[in-house]
Amino acid sequence: MRGIRSSQKRTNFFAGAELPRREGLSKQEIRVKLERINRVLPAFQEQLFSCRLCPRECGANRFSGETGFCRAGKDVILYKYKLHHGEEPPISGSRGSGILFFAGCTMSCHFCQNFPMSHQFCGYRVSSLRLADIMLHLQEQGAHNINLVTATHYLPQVLQALQIAYGKGLRLPLVYNTSGYERTEILRLLEGIVDVYLPDMKYARDDSARRYSKCPGYVKANREAVKEMWRQVGPLRTDENGIARQGLIIRHLILPNHLPETLEILQYIRQTLGVGPAISLMSQYLPIWEAHRFPELQRRLTPEELQTAVTALHILGFSEGWIQEFCCEDCAGASASVHHLKPPPGSSNIKSRAATKSTCTVTPGSSPPIQAQNV
Repeated sequence: MRGIRSSQKRTNFFAGAELPRREGLSKQEIRVKLERINRVLPAFQEQLFSCRLCPRECGANRFSGETGFCRAGKDVILYKYKLHHGEEPPISGSRGSGILFFAGCTMSCHFCQNFPMSHQFCGYRVSSLRLADIMLHLQEQGAHNINLVTATHYLPQVLQALQIAYGKGLRLPLVYNTSGYERTEILRLLEGIVDVYLPDMKYARDDSARRYSKCPGYVKANREAVKEMWRQVGPLRTDENGIARQGLIIRHLILPNHLPETLEILQYIRQTLGVGPAISLMSQYLPIWEAHRFPELQRRLTPEELQTAVTALHILGFSEGWIQEFCCEDCAGASASVHHLKPPPGSSNIKSRAATKSTCTVTPGSSPPIQAQNV
């Protein structure tokens, strides 16, 4: 994801810094969250003996060394953690989101920009106690929230880490940053624990999900999951500084030559959830990793494709969200004349999101530079 506007001031925080007044969860909110974690943690730990955390329901006994599609075992493999300024503005804010990237994934997207993490399973083994310390460290650095990226297959260990961290003074909201390929039965157990859901809605058609992500039954699972998330947290709510406190933000990455699916997804959200959900429309697709295997995915998005999606967003009446701009002419596909796309007048709170860098250094067929952090 590309970040907030460069004109926004960012504050450097040091270890031990205090959160600004009124920011973070109240003691009562933390108490309720801990009670909920204590109640559901045994059910999650049972999943390690016969794993059904994701819609694949593989039944792997991870304690005995078995692994399923995601390749996760009994221990957490953490790819990296950091203060991240590249999320939607209410998530990154001015100081950054305390983001944790987990290795492995329940999907297998052939165009994944984070393939060292998801496909190559890069990372480091960490205990739940170490995870808790990392969360507390990110809080000390000034993070606005704890942001779990592709944590579905590690939920038993992550919840144990949260139990420790909230008990030791963590008071940040929890962001569940997911591909959207989730089981509603598992999501229901997270009610009262997750504050902000940040799911993808990648596909409107199962043949695309199977072809590009090896993902059976994606559409039904994804739509039921997003409905459950909406039931739990509702529309996005922010504090006086515009930082997310609770709610749902739906991301959609526009794929080249797949505008009909983009329109179907937007129409589904409008018909099922109304115009309340915040929508993050993303233009950052790059033909990397194994995208070369699919002729229809071997180019970047064009400005015309993005503009069509933006127009649909406004016609359907969505009033909260962000539109990701192209970061440079090279990233604007074949027709780079529309460099920065702006929402039309009267579009309420739909905002353009500027790129983190003024010039993109990624070339077609390559990947963005990613460095793992030893934890």
